Amino acid sequence: MRVVAKIGTASITTEDGNVNREAIISLCGGVASLRSEGHEVVVVSSGAVAAGVPAVGLSERPSDMETLQAVSAVGQARLMEVYNEVLAGHGLVGAQVLLDPHDFVDRTQYLHARRTLSRLIELGCVPIVNENDAIASSELRYGDNDRLAALLAHNLSADVLVLLTDLDGLHTADPRVDPQAPLVDRVAADDPLLAISTSMSGSGRGSGGMASKLEAARIASWSGVRTVIARAARDSVLVDAVHGSAVGTTFDAHDRRLPARKLWIAFAAEVAGRITVDAGARNAVATRSTSLLPAGVVTVDGNFDEGSTVEVADDEGSVFARGMVAVSAADLRGVIGRRTGDLPEGMTHEVIHRDDLVVLPS
Repeated sequence: MRVVAKIGTASITTEDGNVNREAIISLCGGVASLRSEGHEVVVVSSGAVAAGVPAVGLSERPSDMETLQAVSAVGQARLMEVYNEVLAGHGLVGAQVLLDPHDFVDRTQYLHARRTLSRLIELGCVPIVNENDAIASSELRYGDNDRLAALLAHNLSADVLVLLTDLDGLHTADPRVDPQAPLVDRVAADDPLLAISTSMSGSGRGSGGMASKLEAARIASWSGVRTVIARAARDSVLVDAVHGSAVGTTFDAHDRRLPARKLWIAFAAEVAGRITVDAGARNAVATRSTSLLPAGVVTVDGNFDEGSTVEVADDEGSVFARGMVAVSAADLRGVIGRRTGDLPEGMTHEVIHRDDLVVLPS
């Protein structure tokens, strides 16, 4: 099997932000065990910023983008030093791969990333992937490595995605607030849990949390990839998760698979506004897979530009789709409700082309 394993900042750094060698030793031990069984493993590792904070003499994680990016460059090097050393002890070679969101949105970059990673796997390497924080634009970022790992699982046609965290899995409530909240051991592909949002935050040392892991599970499920969320500190957690043992929360793979571009639009892109449509437009988009036209638009919220991702809601306020708009909010407001023949000369006839429109799971 091909496995993507993601470990979060809270799981591989100590409270003071230093790299937790024991956590990386444990993770790499699991990687080595899977490799000995013939499985292919790609690791997505957070922790660069947290590892860089003490190295440059800061007392806490910075909040401004410039310092965050600078600190990540320092921490990434230190993180890879530990990975390379530990993997070498198992006779394995680590390979640093830093990715940018454009690598998944742009088809050429998407294929290039897949070829490079596939070749590394063929050469027997263990790719260690992270977002390219040092140069990533604040306007277009993953924001956390959970989404990156899920998109990567799609890119590589992985069989299993394992999200290692500081919790046992998904609970019915935050177990740090309600210790009695039961663990959800399995979520079916059509389960409503894959359509809910959660406000459960992370440890504070990273940028993710249970909300981003649930989003990642949705992305992976719609990629046909089984996903497991489990505690990183649990003995043999990676091996058990891959083998299908009872560990953490397992999200079943969906039988519907979206292409990478639509996965990005549906689950990973930042939403810049909302377009409300009438019942006829909803029916056309949701059941006939048509493009969204100005005639069906009722209201426009936000000041988005051409190419932005927006929510599409019905007249009752229910969001049922997301899409990448072909017109700006200002231009769209000027043609709300107009039929194609009444549009200004030269203006695109489609608010959102059907290739850039995704109907969300209910």
